[in-house]
Amino acid sequence: MSHWDMTALRQPPCVHAAPGFETAGVRALFYESVSWQGRPTRVFAWYGAPPHAEGEKLPALVLVHGGGGTAFADWVRLWNSRGYAAIAMDTCGGVPCWTETPYYALQWPRHAHAGPNGWGNFDQSHLPVEAQWMYHAIAAIVLGHSLLRSFDEIDPQRIGMTGISWGGILTCIAAGIDARFQFAVPVYGSGFLGGASSAIAESRAEHPQAYDRWLTLWDPAHYLPQAAMPMLWVNGTNDFAFLLDSFQQSYRLPRGERTLCVRVRMPHAHGGPGEKPEEIRVFADALTRGSAALPHVTGQGRAGDCVWASYTSARPIVRAEVNFTRALGHWTDRTWNTLPAALDVVAGQVSAHLLAGTSVYYFNLFDQDECVVSTEHVEL
Repeated sequence: MSHWDMTALRQPPCVHAAPGFETAGVRALFYESVSWQGRPTRVFAWYGAPPHAEGEKLPALVLVHGGGGTAFADWVRLWNSRGYAAIAMDTCGGVPCWTETPYYALQWPRHAHAGPNGWGNFDQSHLPVEAQWMYHAIAAIVLGHSLLRSFDEIDPQRIGMTGISWGGILTCIAAGIDARFQFAVPVYGSGFLGGASSAIAESRAEHPQAYDRWLTLWDPAHYLPQAAMPMLWVNGTNDFAFLLDSFQQSYRLPRGERTLCVRVRMPHAHGGPGEKPEEIRVFADALTRGSAALPHVTGQGRAGDCVWASYTSARPIVRAEVNFTRALGHWTDRTWNTLPAALDVVAGQVSAHLLAGTSVYYFNLFDQDECVVSTEHVEL
């Protein structure tokens, strides 16, 4: 399922200067995107690369902001400090108010060549597909990827993507339509957004036709089955927008290898919580530099109140925990508890005994750098 002319989007877009936007270590630019209301649009972006030798080819990241965000120079600089080139684009036709971040506005100034405003825009679902924000946002991501691939210093076979919240939704869709990405990391964002306990449930009940049309066109569940690259899925147990049930349905769809990182009560934010999980860097380094990968969960099971999971890992696992809740009802409201789990590093197995009344559980494995890999959660 694709609404985009992927042949056209795979071509490097024309680039234009972005006068007036200057900040240390990164370059501001506009690149051309798909038409809106009969005219071409442009996308504002920051691009940066770490110091490198002449002729050296760098790995790179496409960075997709969430709701309330824009292109963030600090996010580019973060990945530059990790040895990656990076591009961060504004998917909503905006430009930063300040060249230094972090600052998160409800509305960023729009530029003269902007496409439709974001985020989500369920009220646009009656419009032609090409007039809707989701269509333009995905085009901006794919074209940003094509632009990166055209730069002399970039290794086009070592480009990944990560997106936060709304950017995670877009990352899920882009992973399904642009197979050129080596890996993808949605943070919070997932599909199956039409569930009864979803963040849009109340609005959907009031405007079912508009929301159902939007879900038919844009829910990531339609695109994730086509994704074949490795994916790291990052979320928290109590996220207000992306609940564990829809999150699980989503990460089970892609055809590539998946890794889960689910922290208890992980905050929902851009900045530190969304941008800086060390697991994302380790995941990227393993795929682009051949360094030791995050642990791989190979199985899990239960016999009565005894639960277990098996794993393989090139990184030493130093502890494990079982996270569980006795609560029912809305995922956001559930209280989670954590207990140490038994760890057998020789056998590559963790185990625990569930307390009476447990309704949901899962394991977290911690390596020597406190990076987390999670098992799937199990509802009892």
